[in-house]
Amino acid sequence: MLAYDLPADAIDEYIQLGESTAIHCMQPFCRAIVEVFAEQYLRSPTANDVARLLYIGKQRGFPGMLRSLDCMHWRWKNCHTAGTGQYAGRSGSSTIILEAVADYYLWI
Repeated sequence: MLAYDLPADAIDEYIQLGESTAIHCMQPFCRAIVEVFAEQYLRSPTANDVARLLYIGKQRGFPGMLRSLDCMHWRWKNCHTAGTGQYAGRSGSSTIILEAVADYYLWI
C-alpha cells in the first residue's frame, strides 16, 4: 500500500491480499515507524532547522532548496511468480521503485 500508493480495497485485486488483512498488517507497521522515528525525523522543521537547511543548500550550489527527491530501485527477491514480468527492472530481475523526499539529515 505504501510502495504503490494504493488504498486497502485496491490491494485485494492487485496483489491478492484481502482488505482487512492489508489494514491489519499496515497499522502496526505505521505505528512502529512513527513511534521509533517521529521525534527526530517525522516532524516539521523549526525556524532554526529551515535556516540551517537553506545555508547547507546554498553552500552546495542549490540556494533556496530545503529537500530533495530521490528514487531507487530495490531488488525484490521474493516477488511472487505472477508479478515477475510486471515488476521487471532494467536488470531483468524484479524490482520495486521507492520514492523519498529527504533533507540533509534524512528528515522524511
